[in-house]
Amino acid sequence: MAIEVRIPTILRTYTDGAKAVEGTGDTIAALLTDLESRHTGIRERIVDGANGDQLRRFVNVYLNDEDVRFLDGISTKLADGDSVTILPAVAGGALEKPMLDTHAL
Repeated sequence: MAIEVRIPTILRTYTDGAKAVEGTGDTIAALLTDLESRHTGIRERIVDGANGDQLRRFVNVYLNDEDVRFLDGISTKLADGDSVTILPAVAGGALEKPMLDTHAL
């Protein structure tokens, strides 16, 4: 069963720069284990928890454009030809305070 996995720029050091790799597995968890067998270190960047049984808080995983957190998490079932996208969450910064115009005083 071939699954296309799209890799974000920040994780491409684990895939020798590849933007997408193929993997196998009947669940997201099994797919991540398969990826780890060929791209050592990638799994620990995606999952967390004592047993590596949950997605890291700031990593989003999509199955065919559907967030797996709204499905069955890393237990989400996969089928041949599915597409999985891994995206790091991006947070914004604080608004800059306006500078005080001392000349106006």
